[in-house]
Amino acid sequence: MELVTGVMGSLLPKLGELLKDEYDLQRGTRKKIKSLSRELESVHAVLRKVAAVPLDQLDELVKLWARDVRELSYDMEDIVDMFLVRFNDDHESDDPWVLRRLRKKMSKLFKKAKDRREIAGAIQSPVSIDPRLQALYKRSTELTGVDGPMDKIINMLSPRDDIHLSDKKKIISIVGFGGLGKTTLAKAVYDKLKPDFDCGAFVPNPDMKKVLRDILIDLDKQKYKHSIIMKLNERQLIDEIKDLVEKKRCALQDSNYGSRVVVTTRISEVATHVGCYVYKMEPLSHDDSEKLLYATIANAEGKCLARPSAVACEKILNKCDGVPLSIITIARLLANKPEEDWSEVYNSIGFGHGGNSVVENTRTILSFSYYDLPSHLKACFLYLNIFSEDVVIEKNLLIWKWIAEGFVHDEEAAGVGLFELGEGQWRQYQGHQSKARYGEGYVYGCRVHDMMLDLICSLSKEENFVTLVDSHEQVELPPSNARRLALQSINIKEQNRIQLANMGMEQVRSFLANRCAGISLESSHFRVLRVLALEYCKDNVIFWHFRGLYHLRYLGLVNAGITELPKEVGDLIFLQTLDLRETFILELPESVGLLTQLLCLYVDHGTRIPADLIGNLTSLQELCIRPADNNNFNDMRQFVKALGRLRELRVLQTQIDVLDDSMEKDLLESIENLHKIRYLEILGTSWGMNITWTRIGFISTRHLKRLCLECIEFSRLPFFKRKC
Repeated sequence: MELVTGVMGSLLPKLGELLKDEYDLQRGTRKKIKSLSRELESVHAVLRKVAAVPLDQLDELVKLWARDVRELSYDMEDIVDMFLVRFNDDHESDDPWVLRRLRKKMSKLFKKAKDRREIAGAIQSPVSIDPRLQALYKRSTELTGVDGPMDKIINMLSPRDDIHLSDKKKIISIVGFGGLGKTTLAKAVYDKLKPDFDCGAFVPNPDMKKVLRDILIDLDKQKYKHSIIMKLNERQLIDEIKDLVEKKRCALQDSNYGSRVVVTTRISEVATHVGCYVYKMEPLSHDDSEKLLYATIANAEGKCLARPSAVACEKILNKCDGVPLSIITIARLLANKPEEDWSEVYNSIGFGHGGNSVVENTRTILSFSYYDLPSHLKACFLYLNIFSEDVVIEKNLLIWKWIAEGFVHDEEAAGVGLFELGEGQWRQYQGHQSKARYGEGYVYGCRVHDMMLDLICSLSKEENFVTLVDSHEQVELPPSNARRLALQSINIKEQNRIQLANMGMEQVRSFLANRCAGISLESSHFRVLRVLALEYCKDNVIFWHFRGLYHLRYLGLVNAGITELPKEVGDLIFLQTLDLRETFILELPESVGLLTQLLCLYVDHGTRIPADLIGNLTSLQELCIRPADNNNFNDMRQFVKALGRLRELRVLQTQIDVLDDSMEKDLLESIENLHKIRYLEILGTSWGMNITWTRIGFISTRHLKRLCLECIEFSRLPFFKRKC
């Protein structure tokens, strides 16, 4: 599965599925499907070859051919999915309308397949290398070339010779183009000075509206706790803050609390306007560049290196021109290559013949690292375009979205679950791409560097992978052929709201909105939707009947302002992930128990769960739930027993406030049935009954990695036995 091949990798197995006797297709249709499958296998091989070549190195005719085949493969998979869903839903299998569309798309693909030999001859294979980018966010003690700039900035922030200036606020702007390490330097300064201040905050690439809203809520929570401030623009938010400040008789501009502010920007005018002092970020010196290059290579291999291939390294350092991001990127590309091949690596990256700007060289390096990714990671990589810059991306939910989109195939490894396969792709991706990891003792998520995200956005836009509409651009309606639509921090105007509600969404596979307002959707417009995520969205008018969303695999409604989940949610028979955190849903409908393919369920702590519901969801692998009525002995007893039926669980996070002797026994027996459990967290509350476990033995599984038993008292330290 990759960008230029569309969904060819998943389409071929589905065509094979159609040939099974149970679908009872007409003889002529079966024959055409067999013939098309053979042709498409050859087309897929050519497309994989195309996908390995950077776009700027491809002939225009090759790009057009690949684009047409990709779009046709999307259309055809949509039709095949419609047929399979209708069949599984007890509809007439030989639906004339669906089969007519299927035959029409087959004819078009046949025509494109005939061109494959000519196309294959026009493609030159690129040099294959194994690039791996190192995380850009490090501890300040591990950074190269930071000490000098950090000392200069700290000196600029000092009160100079006048002791009376020590209480004056100071603002310093760090300015420079992307990849120089502005954020890294600012973080090093922050870490160095933070112990000297009573309070501090580090906010990389902030959402200004969110920052201003948070300030208002902190100043007057009673007035602004409702959604009224969601409708205010930045100017109005600033005016509100000024009014509040004047009422409280505070004068922020004239405060003498010794505040120190460091901002980073790529724009010189912004730096001059914002900061009292401006620090112009300079590239690393040649010596520091050399140290960074060799240190990164040594870290990649896990050992110290002798001074390698001086000529090739010198050329690389000259082209990187002291830009840390470029140096780290190319060093990871060199890491597993023999030194005698380094010149070949340098030539294959395509720096050009002099004259290339530093920014273009960096972009070329990052672009090359994408094209050398394994084919199955390319779609996963580009899917990151749905997230805002510098947001921390939750690993588990990203993997569930990959699964819902079909980027993870269960036939790749017998006996290994979809999530484990997706987690393997995540680890592979970590070895190739630049990002920071968060979590105490485990990987919680990632954050993509802004230049890498720019590249993702550019590639994704050119190949119609994700259509992004955000607050940085004039809000326009997406193109009619958008396959994945991501809205970020926008307020849909009334005229566009009506158009968006009525426009065709038949081909959209993922619809994601984050921190948006004014969205109005009709669910029946989505015919092939697989991922629907509305997160931190307010004032939305959504028709919550879910009618027609037969293909939906992922439904995320985090803080979407909803108070009720309709009973029709039970019709989403293929749903795999349901995320209802931070909602105001009082009770889950009984129909949720019909979601027998549900793999991941997150429920808000204030939501009541019918006692007999959880035990029906036997496919669950991840369950995060805190029953609202867990002080009810009878309901909790049923809930505790039901947990033992969820034998596929890998992750369990729950809360139990009441536990008598018999329930304690039931709980331990349920836990012992969870042979695949990896993360187990059982919480209590300070106002609930203390739970005392008197049993000596506690059986764990060989998979268990994290155990948290909060507010649970043991009469003695439990004896943990390893269960194979």
